Amino acid sequence: MEKFFNLPEDKQKTIIDAALKCFGTNGYKKTSVNDIASAAGISKAMVFHYFGTKKALYFYLIELCGNIIMKEVEEKFDYTVTDFFERIKLSSNIELAVMKRHPAIPSFLTSAYFETDEEVKKDKESILAKGEGFRNKIAFDGIDYSRFKESVDPKLVMKMLIWLTDGYINQVSDKTEVDYEAFLKEFEECLDLLRNNFYKEEYV
Repeated sequence: MEKFFNLPEDKQKTIIDAALKCFGTNGYKKTSVNDIASAAGISKAMVFHYFGTKKALYFYLIELCGNIIMKEVEEKFDYTVTDFFERIKLSSNIELAVMKRHPAIPSFLTSAYFETDEEVKKDKESILAKGEGFRNKIAFDGIDYSRFKESVDPKLVMKMLIWLTDGYINQVSDKTEVDYEAFLKEFEECLDLLRNNFYKEEYV
C-alpha cells in the first residue's frame, strides 16, 4: 500500500473511484482486476503493484468508506443534542451529505453489505461490525433516557431502525440510481412516528 499512498492524491482518487464503481456495480466475484485497471486507466499489473490482491483492495475500500463517514460524523455531530430521535436525524443528514460528495460510496457499501462470496464474506462482516460501537456512541452517549416511556427499551428501538434501513437497502440493492433524499424524508417521518409512540406525552 505504501506505493499507492506515494501517488499524487488525484491519481489515488481516480483508482479508488474506479474500484468503488466496479465493485459497486458487479459485486466482488464478478469484478476483475482487469475491469478496475481499465476503468482507472492503468495497467492490471499496476493494480497488483499497489494493492497486492483484489481481496486486499476490496477490504481497503470497505475500511476507507467507513472511515470517511465516521470522520465526517465525528467532526460535525452535536453531542449537546440529548433527544434520541433528533440525534438519529442529525447523523443521517451528515451521512447523506457524505454520500452526495462521494457518489460512488453508497452503491459500493450496499453491494459490500449483501456480498455473499465466501472469499470475503467472513472478514467483510467482521470489518463492518466495527462500526457498531461508533453507531451506539452516536445514538446513546449522553441522551435523555427519561423521555422514553417506562416500557420502551431504547436499544430495541435502535434495532428497529437498523432493520428499517436494512430493508430499504435490500429493496434498492439492484437499482443503479437511488433517491437518498426521498429515503431520508420517509425515514424522518418514521422517526417522528416512533417518537410519538415511544416518548412520554410531555416530550411529543
